[in-house]
Amino acid sequence: MTPVLYAACKDAIYVVEADGTEHRAGRACLFILDELGWHRVARFLALPPFIWLVELSYRIVATNRPFFSRFLIRKK
Repeated sequence: MTPVLYAACKDAIYVVEADGTEHRAGRACLFILDELGWHRVARFLALPPFIWLVELSYRIVATNRPFFSRFLIRKK
């Protein structure tokens, strides 16, 4: 991992494919959905205007991680 990529990962998730293709933020989430078998959903959400909503939603959640973690992550 390069120092630049390491610093960028503090702001958003990254997926780096074997061929070097990088996916960031909402597009990385869609790539993961596609890899998990949700092909139709991922392809549908990758189309405009849905990709814009995915990126906006990702940005809202990413900038408010402490708030959302109270509801999404449960401590045992």
